[in-house]
Amino acid sequence: MEKHSNIKNIVIALLTPLPSILFYLSFLHNHSSFPRSNIWSFCYEHPLLLANILFFFNVDLLFWLIGLLLSNNWLIDLYWTVIPVLLVHYFSSHPNSKSNSLRSTIAILLTWVWSIRLTHNYFRREKWEWGKREDWRFSDMRKQYGKNWWWISFFAVYLSQQVFIIGICLPMFAIHASDQPCGIYDLVALVTCITGITVAYFADTQLHEFVTRNETSKKLGMPIIANLETGLWRYSRHPNYFGEQLFWWGLYLFAWNLGYTWMFVGPLVNSMCLGYVTVLVERRMVEKEYRAEAYRQYQKSTSVWIPWFKGSKIDEIKEKSM
Repeated sequence: MEKHSNIKNIVIALLTPLPSILFYLSFLHNHSSFPRSNIWSFCYEHPLLLANILFFFNVDLLFWLIGLLLSNNWLIDLYWTVIPVLLVHYFSSHPNSKSNSLRSTIAILLTWVWSIRLTHNYFRREKWEWGKREDWRFSDMRKQYGKNWWWISFFAVYLSQQVFIIGICLPMFAIHASDQPCGIYDLVALVTCITGITVAYFADTQLHEFVTRNETSKKLGMPIIANLETGLWRYSRHPNYFGEQLFWWGLYLFAWNLGYTWMFVGPLVNSMCLGYVTVLVERRMVEKEYRAEAYRQYQKSTSVWIPWFKGSKIDEIKEKSM
């Protein structure tokens, strides 16, 4: 039964982006042979608006309807790792784009590396099964909103994702809207992105190994470790979130260098979102009795996001006395 369910979800995942892909391929094939007054003219002149329209109909509406039918909003989790790749190729191949070929190639490769890392982590966490469960935050909201969840989910799960994903991917549009030569700031952006991907990879790997060890210990009836405080997690309570933000702020540096300074709104919204998620995760951690006290001590001695040295005993004593 589980095997059939997995195959069904694979088919759904592969078919769902086809409307946008086929429409865009049709546009690429036909835009030059149609009069400037038709739909292809609009698609040519408004690449960013077209991306939002395709996202609205193909992700917000279609994914939402599938989520209602399956009573599971797992698709958006998987496509968080895929949509940026689709967008960077969309912006680079759009007939109205212009770019420095080196900068464009770097942006595409960085997006692919980011996506492969995150997709691998997603499937590793889900034990290589497709759509077995939805994000715990969506499950909690499903319980919270009850019978109203069917329509609230459209805004909370899907429309909000459009704001986040299109926002953080805005630098991809900027990169393919200017052919300015590469400079020193592009190198800074590249190093920042690579650092972010690297930090996130090692942080997620250390977390996965910790969870796996605890699962094995539990099956064998052995004591489990209450909290992960080794590796990067010794210096940050959420090093994976730090690495993720570093990547998107690094990508923004490409846009900033090209004069699109206002695009900081994308990574800023993403950081604010991760700030909210951090609160939810930490609240969830202290609700578990077996690790509550250990995690409270961990909070007192360890930086939230930015990796830093452990707080000293003096700092801990001061905090306890306040």
